[in-house]
Parts: sequence; structure tokens; C-alpha cells
Amino acid sequence: MAQERKAAIGGIYEWPKRVDPSVSSMQIKAASIKAALDDAGLSWADVDGLYDAGDGEGGGGGLGLAAYLGMNPTVIDTTQVGGSSYEFHAAHALRDIASGKCKVAVTSYGSKAATLRTPIGTGGPRGGGTWLSNMENMYGSTLISNYAMVAQRHMHQYGTTTEQLAEISVATRAHAMRNPEAVQAMTDLQFVGVNEISVNDVLESRILADPLHLLECCMISDGGGAAVFVSPEVAADLKKKPVWILGSGEATKYRENDGDITVSAGAQSAPIAFQQAGITPDDIDIAMIYDSFTITVAVMLEDLGFCKKGEAGQFIADGHLRWDRPGLTINTDGGGLSSNHPGMRGLFLLLESVRQLRGESTSQVENAKLAVAHGNGGLLGATHTGGTVILAAD
Repeated sequence: MAQERKAAIGGIYEWPKRVDPSVSSMQIKAASIKAALDDAGLSWADVDGLYDAGDGEGGGGGLGLAAYLGMNPTVIDTTQVGGSSYEFHAAHALRDIASGKCKVAVTSYGSKAATLRTPIGTGGPRGGGTWLSNMENMYGSTLISNYAMVAQRHMHQYGTTTEQLAEISVATRAHAMRNPEAVQAMTDLQFVGVNEISVNDVLESRILADPLHLLECCMISDGGGAAVFVSPEVAADLKKKPVWILGSGEATKYRENDGDITVSAGAQSAPIAFQQAGITPDDIDIAMIYDSFTITVAVMLEDLGFCKKGEAGQFIADGHLRWDRPGLTINTDGGGLSSNHPGMRGLFLLLESVRQLRGESTSQVENAKLAVAHGNGGLLGATHTGGTVILAAD
């Protein structure tokens, strides 16, 4: 299948500070959009599409952000599906730009999770329950206990080991130590040891929810950023080479539509994206995979098609993951485990994919031409979404 190039990412920006009490979430979003437009060589007046996941103070989703920015877009998309929202935004931008509804669209994210000490992973349910949660909250389920349950099941069902999962943390930390912003993040968040780590280091860190250790869990940081989506006509006149959106897929998963908690929504979204792009997983150079926990990555490696279900442990043991070794490379910015995770990390998967395909990453993979960014939103072992985006260098 020929690769159609109907929309691209033309500009990006990532907020550099992971602990920043001096600004609001909305200020992060606004400044990031401005910087991403500058990166593309565009202005506020060029923007006619606005995608927003409802983060930031004040609420109102796209309407609130449009008012805050003083914009009057012709397309507003307020899709909010958790951490994969930004992969959904990229998919919708591809659709909207291809149909002629807009030519320059922006998506942004801003969060103060570290400054506000938000208990994302271990905090119990807050506020009133919903019909989605009333079967689990009463038993004291937390976000991290849900992922630990998936890890336990994967180990039981397929023989995956803690050592194999720990290799994911080791690889992403190695990438993080090459990224000055990630190093500063770990310093500001007072990590015990801002250095490369070993499998033993991971296994000797305390268990937060059996079998997941502290170093298998993402950090909680402030942060944000923005991406600019453009039409081919606009892409032809950018400051930097565009990165093309070749394909996308969206999916939801909940226990009632498939009882196997080791299978994610990515098993549905990934084949759709690869088919639209006209490529296979074997063609991919870079995989930016949502790494809220190590088990998230293991499950996604399987569901994205890089190995068969149940074989992620051996795939990891075979030496994949690191930028300086043969095979698939993942999360070269340091990921959520060692660079940033303000709560919804999907945007950063797109940003690092673009850096790789431009040749700008701090752990640059030689001759990187194709990348997949896959976000996960919600609870992996329960109700969640998967968003898959295939990206190509110009």
C-alpha cells in the first residue's frame, strides 16, 4: 500500500521543567503552543484547529482554552480519553486536515502534578464514584494495584520474570542519563541516585504493589508541551522538515469485552494504524510506548506486534530496547520512568518521535525513518483506551 501523506507534525515544544511552582498549567499550555508555532515558523494567526484534553485550570475544554488564548478556531476537538488523548488528537487532526476542515491545528498539555503533590498512582479513589468504578473502588483498588494485577497475571500465564521487566527500567534510565532535562528532573524530584541503574537496583528498590518495585513505576512531575499539525501545503514551507502522520488507530478496552487483562486496547488500535500506514511492525525504527509502569511496556510490545502474546519477556531478554544496541529501540527521552510523567504522557510520545525522525534526540537512532507512538489511557487491567500513531521522516 502506498504511503499517503495528508498531514504532518510541523512544530513541537516540551516544557523543560519537571518541578515548576512559578507557573500555572494554562501558562504552560499557552507558552508551549507559542514555542511550537515558533518551531514551525508559524504564528497564532495561522491556527484554525484546536485540540484539547480539558487539562489546565478553569475547565471548559477547548472552549476554555480558546478563550484563554483569544483564538477563534474553525475546528475544536475536546477528546479526553486519559493518557492516550494526544494520539487520538493526532488521529483526528489527520482526518480533519485531510478533509479540508483546517490547515494548522494545535494540541497542548499542562500539568502541575508534582507541585500539587497529586497522588496519581497510590492514592485511593477521590470524590464520588461512577458506574465505571463502583465495582472496584469499594475493594480499595488503586491505579498501581491494577497494573500490579496485570503483571501478576502476565507472570502466571506466560512465565514473565521480574528480571525481564526490570530491564525496561534499566534501558529507559540509560536513555534518561543522556537527556539533560531528564537528569534535571530526577535531581529536582530528589531521586535516590541520579545515575544509570542495574537489574539488581530495580529489584532491590522497595515493592509498592507486588510485584512492581519503586523503580518500575513512573515519576510524578510537572510538565507539558505542544504539537502543531499541518496540511501538506503548509508543510512545504516550514522552518524544519515535517514529520508525516501515516496512520492511526483508536480503541477502547474493558473487562466485559475481553476478559484477558494481559491484552490491551492496543491489540485493536495497532493493526488499524499499521494497515493505514501501509507498513508492518518490522519496519519500525523507534517505538515510543506509554511507560506508566514496566508491565505497560511489556504488554504493549506484544499488542503492537513486535512479538507474540506472552513473549515480551524473552523479547526484552534478547537485548532489544536500548538505542545503542541492535533491534527495536524504545522511549529514548527516558520515558515516564525517568524523564517526566505529569499524569497524561501521550503527548511526549509524539514529541520524542518527532525529535528522532528529525535527528534531534539525545539518544539518536541512526537513520531513523519510521516511528510508532502508542498511548494508553485509563487502567490497563480494566477500562482503558489505546491510541496508535505511525510517523515518518520527510
